[in-house]
Amino acid sequence: MTIPVRPGAGRPGTRPAAADPLAALLDLPGVRDAAEGARAGIDRLLRHRLMRNRSAEVSTESALRGARASAALEGVDVPLADLRAGQVDDPVVQGSLRTSVALGSMMETWSRAPGQVLARLHVLAAADLADRAGLGRPGAHAGPRLAGLFSLVTGESSVPAVVLAAVVHGELAAIAPFGTADGVVARAAARLTGITRGLDPKAVSVPEVGFAELGREEYARALAGYASGQPEGVAGWLVHCCRATEHGALEGLAIAEALLRG
Repeated sequence: MTIPVRPGAGRPGTRPAAADPLAALLDLPGVRDAAEGARAGIDRLLRHRLMRNRSAEVSTESALRGARASAALEGVDVPLADLRAGQVDDPVVQGSLRTSVALGSMMETWSRAPGQVLARLHVLAAADLADRAGLGRPGAHAGPRLAGLFSLVTGESSVPAVVLAAVVHGELAAIAPFGTADGVVARAAARLTGITRGLDPKAVSVPEVGFAELGREEYARALAGYASGQPEGVAGWLVHCCRATEHGALEGLAIAEALLRG
């Protein structure tokens, strides 16, 4: 994808300010409204009374449900009760669970060393799927595009966090840097972006469930639109991610209400 850039503005005789490479995404059809809807959904979740002193319980359950949904998007759908009981040994599910559980330990590193975190995510996601020598090592084809993505992750942007997370998700899924477990890694990195950029700092929503609820076919179709690089395809993907985020907020609310009922 070639991210549209709006030229920087400056006074005559001064050096223009650096343009935000993502700013023009908000002008694509439907994106601004969808981002605002996603933000509102997460804010409703964060205002839930359980978040004052029991958010860690919601976050733990969110990680479990997110791992299950991410594996389901890879075609491996298992009962949540079985996963909770430790009765699932499928390598895709286990890899998804490992990445989901480990996100908390990567929060401080992601915004300054995304390459390091991405390698770690792949080691966790693909430990039982790929040769050990290839774990955490992006293919040569991914180099230039990954460098561009890392600059977005480590840089500043005025766009809502949900939009940046969608770009991270779309880029990693489109690049497929590792050749195994790339979808799991992409969703984990996107969630990490939302957490660290203030969208969901308590990690209590479940965006992976949102994607799963919208359907694997729609997910694949939206991602293909993003990969095309065409403005309408990119817009469709960003809107899709925002809708999934809203659904994920509702899943977080369901978790909170279930915990309140005991």
